[in-house]
Amino acid sequence: MTSSLLTTERGEPSKSTPPPPALPLAATAVAAVLATTALTALTAVSVSRVLPGSGTPVILGAVVVAAAVLVLLKPATRAVRSARAAATAWGQERRTDARRAASEAREDAWTTLGWCLAALVLLGVVWFLCTNDRAVQRTFFDGKVIGISFGETASAFGTNLFIAVVAQVLILAWGLALALARMAPGRAGRPLRLLATTYIDGFRAVPAIIIIYLIGFGLPLAEVPFLSSLSPVWFAILALTLTYGAYVAEVFRAGIESVAPGQSAAARSLGLSRSATLRHVVLPQATRRVVPPLLNDFISLQKDTALVNVIGTIDAFNQSKIFASNHFNLSSVTVVAGLFVLITIPQARLVDRLVAREQRRGKGA
Repeated sequence: MTSSLLTTERGEPSKSTPPPPALPLAATAVAAVLATTALTALTAVSVSRVLPGSGTPVILGAVVVAAAVLVLLKPATRAVRSARAAATAWGQERRTDARRAASEAREDAWTTLGWCLAALVLLGVVWFLCTNDRAVQRTFFDGKVIGISFGETASAFGTNLFIAVVAQVLILAWGLALALARMAPGRAGRPLRLLATTYIDGFRAVPAIIIIYLIGFGLPLAEVPFLSSLSPVWFAILALTLTYGAYVAEVFRAGIESVAPGQSAAARSLGLSRSATLRHVVLPQATRRVVPPLLNDFISLQKDTALVNVIGTIDAFNQSKIFASNHFNLSSVTVVAGLFVLITIPQARLVDRLVAREQRRGKGA
């Protein structure tokens, strides 16, 4: 008795406390399914009316409504059954079964509500594409314009890839040099630290498009020896290297500082010089830790290669704008967006896997 009272005073539910009622939530899930099904039917009929072909409204509407009912109603009805089973089990003094059934009912109900929300978002997208007699679809997803522009746009996209790959190699070297300069030890390294900090802060504060514009047009106007004779592609590579080098420098610095000081102390005690310690002990560990954030920066770099169109580089975006102005249609720009998605999303998933692996490694340690 005393133990039961103490448990209640701590705020924990006693064995006689009934589980939270799940039937109202399950009923809400069923109502959401019915509302989503009705909206799906209305949207299917509205969409099918603007599509070619006789009998399309009836067929398409029936198929979509049936699919919505099958997908959404199953977990909702399961939630109702579990909620009723929980109430019945509680009335029969089967406390464990009642709590288990109530938990299953709530999980099924929330699952149903989540799918209903996703369906509503999808319905909104479909409605947006088909509104105003499919004006949005014709403007951004015209199959004829996509077919005409895809070949040349994809070929011009090779320029974006070339800029990104070359810039990444240069950025790695330049960013590491900046990081080491900012971490130069002692009073002798103070001027390097000051210069590196000023550079990093300055280039991180200025938008990349301004740097590209200044270098792409400024160097030819200033007639700087050798640099002024570069092509627009190399102007873009130089500008992106200078800009992203500042970001990557901070990534490298964070990785180097994350290595335990005892690692460097142990290496120095074994007779390794400061540079040898940095090269053989610190940098290998720091590099493994900074791979995910580096890939994130390079994903941003790949997207920013579209900014090089401001200096006249014929990249995918510039090529798509030519088609857009000739056809008075933006479907060619959609092709560019799709190409960037194709190379960016796999890298994003790779970053997630690397982060997860690093977390597992940290837990294992």
